[in-house]
Amino acid sequence: MKRNKWKIEKVIGRSQFMGKASLTTPLLFQSKRLCFSLLYLLTTLFLVFYVSLSPTKCIFRSSPFDPIQSPLFSYPSNYGEHKYAISTARSSCTSSVRFSDYWMVLKKIQDSSRNSSMFMPVLRYMQGNAHSFGGNFSTQKRISYFNHLDNGKEIPCGFMKEFPISKSDKAAMEKCGGVVVVSAIFSDHDKIRQPKGLGLKSPENVCFFMFVDYTTLKGLDYHKVISPESSSDHKIGVWRLVRVLSQHLYKNPAMNGVIPKYLVHRLFPNSKYSIWVDAKLQLVVDPLLLIHSLVISEDVDMAISKHPFFVHTLEEAMATARWKKCWDIESLKLQMGTYCALGLKPWTKEKLPYTSDVPDSALILRKHGKGSNLFSCLLFNELEAFNPRDQLAFAFVRDRMIPKVKMNMFDVEVFENIVVEYRHKLKHSGTKLPESSKNKRGSLDSSVNGTCSLCESYLVEMWGEHRN
Repeated sequence: MKRNKWKIEKVIGRSQFMGKASLTTPLLFQSKRLCFSLLYLLTTLFLVFYVSLSPTKCIFRSSPFDPIQSPLFSYPSNYGEHKYAISTARSSCTSSVRFSDYWMVLKKIQDSSRNSSMFMPVLRYMQGNAHSFGGNFSTQKRISYFNHLDNGKEIPCGFMKEFPISKSDKAAMEKCGGVVVVSAIFSDHDKIRQPKGLGLKSPENVCFFMFVDYTTLKGLDYHKVISPESSSDHKIGVWRLVRVLSQHLYKNPAMNGVIPKYLVHRLFPNSKYSIWVDAKLQLVVDPLLLIHSLVISEDVDMAISKHPFFVHTLEEAMATARWKKCWDIESLKLQMGTYCALGLKPWTKEKLPYTSDVPDSALILRKHGKGSNLFSCLLFNELEAFNPRDQLAFAFVRDRMIPKVKMNMFDVEVFENIVVEYRHKLKHSGTKLPESSKNKRGSLDSSVNGTCSLCESYLVEMWGEHRN
């Protein structure tokens, strides 16, 4: 009886307990693993949403300013301005170069551009009326201008004949002060691409000029990028097009492109800084930030990227012959032989602070002062004398010139973080290309390293060989 009574009381007590209101933990939060899984899912969804809306497509990557987000130009769908980008191993969300505050940089460059004493002394240029745009001087004559301690001495720097552009284009170029970004497309070899990451005030403070020839304009008309009925002063996005009557210059389109590339300080006499951008590149960082970070902050005359593979000039010369980047092999051998005879040496630590003899000259940033202007003039004269492969004359001019040019040769990682590189056009919009100056191509079996006895000591030192 007692046992039965105890069971009855137990059942009654349990019934009373079940009848009372009590707080219990939801099943969803009773499992720690389930809680962490839910938190992970929500965090992932948030990051996906954030990245999809972020213009940089990066997680928590802050920008030093608020760049212009709206498209600078609306291209026809058949133009394909973003086709054939060359991929890199770098991450677009990490940067090898640091940029200062945009508004501080803008004010600093505006102030420095008004201070003409920062860009003194001004070089004096030789005037003349020659058959060639650059005068085509002899080797002895060109070398005589490398020592320029006398600021009153005139130097040859192109413009020995008229540069064939319109008066309106010339006037616009002379009005450009501060920073100018320059590019060129001849023979419809590339596509016009708009820069990315421009600051809100950059279109008002930076000039963008693209030099083109008739063949390129015809290609743009073919794709309906420009209209032939419109004014001759064409503008595509931020780029103002400058038509060059290239038939009055050089037969080789690449040599015509060298004029705005290296004589930018003469084409834009009132600009204080410049950026040369090969048309195969697209800037993805504001030009003002680039000039400040790579030139002004480094206290140099110019900045240029190191070559990703080569350090020595003859390495680049042999690659140029091997990959047929220069059709006139005889001229290439003559150039290297001339430089070796005049003392060209492979790169060693003795050449520091110059960290390489071979640049990637697709991107050049300059302060328009004596150092970079003199270097540009001397290099242009070498290119006219031999061929437009500027990497071959680069170290020879840099090492021999007096006074020395202060140069920031930045790493390839920096280059890949500030530009996107595209392949050149394979098809040329149905236009017939002009006949370029392809001289008889020498045998690659007798390329630079096989025939240039004058460069034997250079090669021995470069390869570290020891001969009896």
